Order: sequence, then C-alpha cells, then structure tokens
Amino acid sequence: MKHPGNRKKTRILAVGDIHGDTGLVKKLAEKAKKENVDLVILAGDLTLAESSVKNIVGPFTKAEKPVLLLHGNHESIATVDFLAEMYPNTKNIHGYSFVKDKVGIFGAGGALEFNTTEKEIFDALKKGNNALKKVNKKIMVTHMHHNGSKAEFSGFKGSKAIKKAVKEFKPDILISAHIHEAEGIEEKMGKTKIINVSRKEKIFDI
Repeated sequence: MKHPGNRKKTRILAVGDIHGDTGLVKKLAEKAKKENVDLVILAGDLTLAESSVKNIVGPFTKAEKPVLLLHGNHESIATVDFLAEMYPNTKNIHGYSFVKDKVGIFGAGGALEFNTTEKEIFDALKKGNNALKKVNKKIMVTHMHHNGSKAEFSGFKGSKAIKKAVKEFKPDILISAHIHEAEGIEEKMGKTKIINVSRKEKIFDI
C-alpha cells in the first residue's frame, strides 16, 4: 500500500535569459520531453529587447509541456501576456500563482533600474503567495536575484523586496535569473533553496 506521505513528485525544468535564442529553446524542449518534466518555468528575458517572440514558447507547448513565464528587463508584461494568450497551457505568473500536484508557484518579473520597483516586486509576490491555498510545497520565481545573493559579484545589487519575500513567504525554492555570469549558482536562505538558472537550465523534482 502506498504511504499517504508519498505524493508524486513534480518534475520541473527552469531556465531564464533565453534572449530569443530559438536554438536553445529547441534543445530545451527536446530535453523537457526526454526528461519527462511536468512543467517548464521561464524566468524572464525571453526576448532580446522585444526583437522576436517567435519560437520561444511554441516548442514547449508542442512538446505538450505547460509553461509558466515572467517578463524580464528585456520585455514588457504586455509581451508576456501576449505569449500566454497565444499558446495553450501557458500562464504569466507575475502577481499570480499556479498549482500543480499541490506544488504552488508564484512570481514577479522585471528588474530594478530597468522596468520595476521594489514595491512592485513585493506586491506581485505577495499577491501570488496569498492566492495559494492547500499546497505542500512552494516555488517562488523572480527574474532578478535577491539582495545579498552570490550573484552580486557581478556588480548588480539584488532586490531587497525579493529577500523580504523569501523571509516572509518561506518558499521551498526560489528560481531567479538576470545575471548570466551567475548561472548555476545555488545558495540557501533559511530553508529556501535558491537557484540562479539564467541560461543554464535546471531540472529538479519537488
């Protein structure tokens, strides 16, 4: 008999900073299929200064993978809303949340000094978190890194709002991107595991 605590794990592929690289998307969509992921998270900067939104989400939906996305500093919320409307099973989670197998996912896009403020980031995260009910695990997704992050070696200060949100909402995992040189860096804040994916995708089970 299955132990009630043994819920099915959810397998996620998370990546950011695609910047219109359709070759990368094609590879990642194939990987998502091969690795049998349940969900794809795109953590902002999907385009290169809005230049092209072609074949950024399509290959994932073609592989029948639901996609959650956010805007970065290279595109507007409107562009991400457009992508979410254009493709089935695609949702913009800026200020919103999504639940899959009792895993709740919420997020905030944009980057300070480009197209958002600390208040907008925190308000979006709070709104998304507050909408989550009866979840076993939580994943917070931001485009930016948090204040005090190892990614600050780049010279770009992280967001205090993201740090505050981690402390208050206690997600199990924080996915962030934005600083390309920080791709693959993992760290911890309290019980939250923080993964800076940037262009280096991360597949994990939760």
